[in-house]
Amino acid sequence: MNIKIENVTKRYGVQKAVDDISFEVKTGEILGFLGPNGAGKSTTMKMITHYLNIDEGDIKIDGKSITQHEMKKHIGYLPEHNPLYEDMPVMDYLKFAAELQGVPKSKVDDRIKQMIVMCGLNIEKHKKISELSKGYRQRVGLAQAMIHDPEILILDEPTTGLDPNQIVEIRELIKTLGSSKTVILSTHILPEVEATCDRIMIINRGKIVADGTADTLRKTAQGGQVLKVRILGSDLDVVLQSLNQLSTVQTAEFADIEQARFEIQSKMDMTSNEEVFRLCAKNNWVLTEMIPFETKLEDIFRDLTVN
Repeated sequence: MNIKIENVTKRYGVQKAVDDISFEVKTGEILGFLGPNGAGKSTTMKMITHYLNIDEGDIKIDGKSITQHEMKKHIGYLPEHNPLYEDMPVMDYLKFAAELQGVPKSKVDDRIKQMIVMCGLNIEKHKKISELSKGYRQRVGLAQAMIHDPEILILDEPTTGLDPNQIVEIRELIKTLGSSKTVILSTHILPEVEATCDRIMIINRGKIVADGTADTLRKTAQGGQVLKVRILGSDLDVVLQSLNQLSTVQTAEFADIEQARFEIQSKMDMTSNEEVFRLCAKNNWVLTEMIPFETKLEDIFRDLTVN
């Protein structure tokens, strides 16, 4: 099921927590939804799940407005602060969640067994939720979000409290689910977003400030390919001049003149690897390093969200 957000605004008093945003998430797509605390991520997710009302605009799921149709049954939601009934054993809680979500009685036991296996809860399944570690509580939260096999998953910080091995397991689970479902994933673990998500969206002060793949965001941020090279030639000034004359090069400059290192900024949508190699071969210069430089996702996030 596709999700379409159309000019949505949410106010708290005079403050706009979400300010006239529009975007679409398609079936089979995992969207990484990023932003600093207070940027509007959780508010947007709560409006998609209809836990919060929309002040302006509309949200459509499978072409149907959530304000006019009951769409909650198609959504699995894991909130940021995972609400669990701690006095209930894991199995009882999942049965309760299944019944609450309208899973047919004949399928409840099978769905519980599938969630126990899928979320790695077998060892802890007979314990009370209050006896579980934070990581296992998070797994129970994921299990309840998926118990009714929803077409849409809204996951707000799903790997909170998990150790590195558990994070990898949940990442693989989300990627598997994302092949057939629509997934919106919020997290502060930026490498997780890059490893898990097909697309990244960054929100700041209620506005969408970036939308695209990790590669697209990098290219936009750095304006083109950046190469760091080390070239040993008889005259470094001549080397620098020759690099600047290449058709794919926007600018070339010394990065470390004593070590004969240069930094090359390629023109937009161009790469300079091949031309640099040919230039060195033609002049019998020794090319000892050629390192593509990539802007880190953390740097892009910081540039777009630091106020």
